[in-house]
Amino acid sequence: MAVQKRKIAIFTGNRAEYGLQYPIIKAVANHPELEYYLLVSGAHLQEDFGYTKGEIEKDGFQIYSEVEIKMEKDSLFSTAQAIGSCVLSLSRILDELKPDVHVVYADRFEGFGAVIASTQMGIPTAHIEGGDITEGGALDDCVRHAMSKLAHLHFTTNEEAAERIRKMGEEDWRIFNVGFPAIDLIQDGNYAAPEELAEKYALDLKKPLVLFTQHSVATECDQAADQLGPSLGAMKDLAARGYQVIVTYPNNDAGGKRIIDALEDFRGSGRDNIQLHSSLGRYNYHGLLALSGKHMRGVCAGNSSSGIKETPAFGCPCVNIGSRQKGRLRASNVVDAGYERGEIFDACVKAVEDDAFRAQCVSCENPYGVGDAGKKIANILADVEISPKLIQKRMTY
Repeated sequence: MAVQKRKIAIFTGNRAEYGLQYPIIKAVANHPELEYYLLVSGAHLQEDFGYTKGEIEKDGFQIYSEVEIKMEKDSLFSTAQAIGSCVLSLSRILDELKPDVHVVYADRFEGFGAVIASTQMGIPTAHIEGGDITEGGALDDCVRHAMSKLAHLHFTTNEEAAERIRKMGEEDWRIFNVGFPAIDLIQDGNYAAPEELAEKYALDLKKPLVLFTQHSVATECDQAADQLGPSLGAMKDLAARGYQVIVTYPNNDAGGKRIIDALEDFRGSGRDNIQLHSSLGRYNYHGLLALSGKHMRGVCAGNSSSGIKETPAFGCPCVNIGSRQKGRLRASNVVDAGYERGEIFDACVKAVEDDAFRAQCVSCENPYGVGDAGKKIANILADVEISPKLIQKRMTY
């Protein structure tokens, strides 16, 4: 008699989030007692932000449904409207699918809408990467913690985060510290090789490399372009020093389109040694981090959480710009810089040319685990008892 597989709905709303979810989707797809249903939304379906749905299809995953979210303007008002739009669109899909568990990642507004939809429908909801802290004005903390209080299962990336969720009054049996899923891919070596990247991006492996991404800060979205200006000035100065600079688009947060406009203007003005891409894809992005840490002198710069959380596994230096990642748990490979052109330039030069600091980056301890998060999550999803106890949450304090 065939085993009745559990239906696991997995929601993804942008490229960075999907890159972290890849090991989870793969592990669920390979588990004999589970089947995945991929719900694709947000920037994956937006031309302005790279239409990264194609990356998912290229990886060989089947998309069950596209979750349309209306976000007409580049503002916080539109973000609030988009959350409501997500709830309306996704609830219809979930009502048709009737999954056993719904899996949602991290702290973005699309994910917030996704968690509201499933929890209010009585669908067991698993939240990944809850309990982290970022105090930098991106609204991440309040959204992330709200998602944790709504969710029924918690998969954290570190023990500090797990303890914060316990202190929110969540029952201990709901919390699993599984580590950071991206480490699974890194351990597997599932990323582009140096020669492949050199050909694809016309790189000289003997020259320094800067991989740069700067997102808007939600509570300061009106300042997004102004905050980007000094960073682009520093990239120009680094390029003049002989560094190769690869710039990527931001997320589709409020203020993101203003950053894209500024980036396109910057591209249009013609800059030697600088190239702009809407998206690199997980395979190439991780390859470039490995290239910057292991094979040549490079640095990851900007204000993305990936700079904090993924670079330690590659021994790659990180220059963290501005306030967006303030409070985030980090390794000793991170250098902080404010929104000042010279400060950003000096930090990048230190990260690339200071031998002592680079040796520190190579030997730094990664606080986000050692791999196998995807398999751990899949096994828990297969084994957890789905009953009224899972849905009916109890405050422990």
